[in-house]
Amino acid sequence: MHILAIVGSLRRRSYNRMTYEAVREMLPAGVTVDEADIADIPPYNDDVRLEEGYPSPVRRLREQIAAADAVLFISPEYNFSIPGVLKNAIDWASRAPDQPFKGKPVGIMGATTGLAGTVRMQLALRQTLVYLEALPAGRPEVLIAFATQKFDDEGRLVDEQTRDAVRAGLEALVAWTRRLADGASPGGPSGDPGARR
Repeated sequence: MHILAIVGSLRRRSYNRMTYEAVREMLPAGVTVDEADIADIPPYNDDVRLEEGYPSPVRRLREQIAAADAVLFISPEYNFSIPGVLKNAIDWASRAPDQPFKGKPVGIMGATTGLAGTVRMQLALRQTLVYLEALPAGRPEVLIAFATQKFDDEGRLVDEQTRDAVRAGLEALVAWTRRLADGASPGGPSGDPGARR
C-alpha cells in the first residue's frame, strides 16, 4: 500500500513537517509513504488551465494522487481554516477532467502550538473532501495541540501519547483503505455513523 502525504505548511521546521517525519517512522508493515511537493504550484487561475493546460507541478500532483492508494493530509490551521497553500493545491488538483480525489481514502492530521489542535482546519477540510467525493476516515482524530511540548529540539515527536495517536491514525487509514479496496460500504472505519446515533 502506498500513501501520498500532503503537508499544508511550507516551513522547513513546521511541526506538521515534523509530524510527517514521525509518520515515516511509524508506518505499518507493507506500507510506504511519499510527500507531495506543493511549494511550486502557482496561484490558481483557470485561464491558465484552459489556455495552456495544467502547470507541470499540478500535473505531477494529480498523477501522484491518482496513483496513491490513500492520501494523508498533515496541516496546520490558519485563521480557523485551511492554509491557503493547501487549499490552492486542492483547487488545482480537483479540476476536471478525472479529478483524482473521487473515491480516494483520506486521512487527516494536524499540529498546532495552540489548544484546539487544528480541529477547525480539519472540519473545513472534511467539507471540501466530501464535495470532492473523497472518502475521509472518521476516527481517530489526530489533533496535536501544544506542539512545542510534543517535539524535541531535533524535531522528533517524543510525547508518547501523541505518538500513540499518530500510530492509531495511520493504522485506521490503512484499515480503511483496505476495507474500501475489498468493496465494503464507505460508512466509516467503525461502520455506518448513523447506526450510533
